[in-house]
Amino acid sequence: MKHPYLNKEHEIFRKSIRKFLEKEAYPYYEKWEEERMIPRSFWTKMGEQGFLCPDLDEEYGGSNVDWGYAVVINEELERVGSGLVGLGLHNDIVVPYINSFGTKEQKQRWLPRCTTGELITAIAMTEPGTGSDLANIKTTAILEGDHYLLNGQKTFITNGIQSDLIVVACKTDSKAEPKHKGVSLLVVERDTPGFSRGRKLNKVGLHCQDTAELIFEDCRVPKENLIGEEGKGFLYLMDKLQQERLVVAIAAQIAAEVMFTHTLEYVKSREAFGKPIGKFQNTQFKLAEMATDLEMGRAFLDQLIAEHIEGKDVVTKVSMAKWKLTENARKMATDCMQLHGGYGYMEEYEIARRFRDIQVASIYAGTNEIMKTIIAKNLGL
Repeated sequence: MKHPYLNKEHEIFRKSIRKFLEKEAYPYYEKWEEERMIPRSFWTKMGEQGFLCPDLDEEYGGSNVDWGYAVVINEELERVGSGLVGLGLHNDIVVPYINSFGTKEQKQRWLPRCTTGELITAIAMTEPGTGSDLANIKTTAILEGDHYLLNGQKTFITNGIQSDLIVVACKTDSKAEPKHKGVSLLVVERDTPGFSRGRKLNKVGLHCQDTAELIFEDCRVPKENLIGEEGKGFLYLMDKLQQERLVVAIAAQIAAEVMFTHTLEYVKSREAFGKPIGKFQNTQFKLAEMATDLEMGRAFLDQLIAEHIEGKDVVTKVSMAKWKLTENARKMATDCMQLHGGYGYMEEYEIARRFRDIQVASIYAGTNEIMKTIIAKNLGL
């Protein structure tokens, strides 16, 4: 399918990153899954090839290209495996906070090393008692002289173990009304006093993606590490969540396409009762339904990406895409595993990994229930 926001240069770029991943990622992915970690060397190799933060200005190490290149990167990483989600988070979710709201000094200090893979980033919003309700986070940051004293705990943090820069959502004014006006964003660096990492979390899926708890105990963060202005952190988060949720929708669509392709090939070759199982009507109907869902999902997603690149406000449509495409992919994972029969439950078949990995897509970046709440609100309900 021809994507309306991609041109010949984008497709040349796709061939380049696909060739790179065929050499540097596909052969090692299962090993990374077993080791529960993507090596830092892969990050630096991505940086060397220009696959990290390519949309940044050249003065910060980027190529100043349009966001279509980010779409290509996210699609090709997802084709390898959902566990590479941390790279998309670095490129398209965390670094944009610094690039959009950071000072010139902050950008010069951090962004060039983000493009080389020397610095791995994370964003810390979720807390043990607070998920989608960001206005009610409990982590506090009190300014004392030239430093903020940061106290609190974060959990489910993608890139939590390897991260060198963490954008932390915290309360700089616990008495603010409404509550969201007390939220600010601080950048915590790896060796900051008072910052420690908890356990690496043992997840159902995304095994090679390091996810962790982060702990801040009188963590001394220089006031120069405040992103933007105090009290505007919630607005910054809302501004960037559109792109974050779009990245999740892109990954879900690609995961569904991969699962469909593997299953279509499988039912053509697997025989039962003397003929390929693809000749049975139930199998045909299931795959016909999947193919239709994929085409409709892709058409909506492509239109949405094009509008996002144009700078349009597509919050409602992004919420629709995030919940619908992730639910489509979750249902497809179940149906594809069923069509694989007993082999679908075996680890040597990719559908087993895909089945595990896709489940969380309906939860992170705002649960699908929150997406429906946003849609309803924007409908005037």
